[in-house]
Amino acid sequence: MKMQKQYETYQQNSVLTASPGELTLMLYNGCLKFIHQAQKAIQEKNIEVKHINITKAQNILSELISTLNYDYSISSEMRRLYDYMISRLVEANIKNDSLILKEVEEMITEFRDTWKEVLVINRKKQYNSNGLV
Repeated sequence: MKMQKQYETYQQNSVLTASPGELTLMLYNGCLKFIHQAQKAIQEKNIEVKHINITKAQNILSELISTLNYDYSISSEMRRLYDYMISRLVEANIKNDSLILKEVEEMITEFRDTWKEVLVINRKKQYNSNGLV
């Protein structure tokens, strides 16, 4: 029980001290976690757990939409992709369809991996601009 409490405190501190870029990465990872749990629930024929986890994934995508900066043209394209993924998750939920979940998982994984690369590039730029090379 004590370890669980320590882990929860660690997770909370991770979120509170994360940069906006790291928070976005956490959202992508959380979305993937919930999709995996929904896939498992479909295999186990646990409709309630499937629904809960798909809904959590949809909520994360809605949060990602709310963080888009429309000063950049790419944001409109990302909005369309997020909306598409949400609609596919709704369909997967209705149809208990693991293949649709797999499709969304692959899209989110691609977004997440790209975002990781952006964070690394930005850290290197920041490191170099601070004369720490």
